Amino acid sequence: MSSLFTPLTLRSLQIPNRVWMSPMCMYSAAPEGPDTGAPTDFHLTHLASRAAGGAGLVMAEATGVRPDGRISPWDLGLWNDRQQEAFTGITAAIKAHGAVPAIQLAHAGRKASVDKPWLSDRYLSEDENGWQPVAPSPLAYDSLAVPHELTVEEIQQLVRDFAASARRALAAGFQVAEVHGAHGYLINSFLSPVSNQRTDAYGGSFDNRIRFALEVVDAVRAEWPENLPVLFRTSATDWLSENLEDTREGWTGQDTVRLAKELQAHGVDLLDVSTGGMVRDAKIVAGRDYQVPFADQARNQAGIPTAAVGIITEPQQAEDIIASGRADAVFLGRELLRNPYWPQHAALALDAEPAWPEQYGYAVTRRRR
Repeated sequence: MSSLFTPLTLRSLQIPNRVWMSPMCMYSAAPEGPDTGAPTDFHLTHLASRAAGGAGLVMAEATGVRPDGRISPWDLGLWNDRQQEAFTGITAAIKAHGAVPAIQLAHAGRKASVDKPWLSDRYLSEDENGWQPVAPSPLAYDSLAVPHELTVEEIQQLVRDFAASARRALAAGFQVAEVHGAHGYLINSFLSPVSNQRTDAYGGSFDNRIRFALEVVDAVRAEWPENLPVLFRTSATDWLSENLEDTREGWTGQDTVRLAKELQAHGVDLLDVSTGGMVRDAKIVAGRDYQVPFADQARNQAGIPTAAVGIITEPQQAEDIIASGRADAVFLGRELLRNPYWPQHAALALDAEPAWPEQYGYAVTRRRR
């Protein structure tokens, strides 16, 4: 029996397999007007097609909990009724194809207000429909704008914003909520000493730097039903400690193990383990399974279920990750953009049972005449 196509139960929710769709920004929402941040027909097609393709869990892209929490003006948001209503058709379509609808709740922090990546990826000023980014400390990411340093009152409001978006996500039909704590965005920038130089209760010590993350998790968990799971995406390392020539103090894999234990105690059910995104000049040696060791470390040292990501492209490769106990699921990104039906083909390659929609199954499984 294939490990990759064995169901995974988190709390009382059974996810039909371990091949999941990563949240990937599409920069395709309306940037202004009454439909700002609301999903469109493109998002419906984009997400529902991966459910039809056999992914067990389909996660909507990083969705801003407030207007200035988006990476770009074209990102999805979930802070008003129009956005919430627009998501309901998407979650229904995902469920109709047998997958679990999930959403990643996010705030871009000091990496917010940028252009579409295929245009320039540069900072957009207020005159260009942008805004001033915010962060724990007034330290710019690379050449982007210097962010506003959040006050304690503003931090507390952000916690409430995450809670409000979680409440809306549930009403829209999502069954899994993921808190985005990775890739140099707001929560991640509180965690890492590279970007957090505060001297109050939200900076300095490890316990202080993880405070905001835990407060957000507590707020989301309070809004989420007890029987449904909450995930947390982390950048397991800034890739600074791995480079002996780099003297900057960054976040490490061992820090992630410590955080994972705290997150689990606060109600997180699975750690979605990515890496990087904190500094642009980090030396990352990417390759097959290059991030899997961090999912393995968190899973087997902290005792929390994990999902692995990053250049996972072959069925047997994904099968081996799960079967060897290095992770409990795999998130696929670019590979699902290339081939929305990758899970169906992987099931065939691994002698598992594909979950074709019945309209397709009759045609693709019958003998040619």
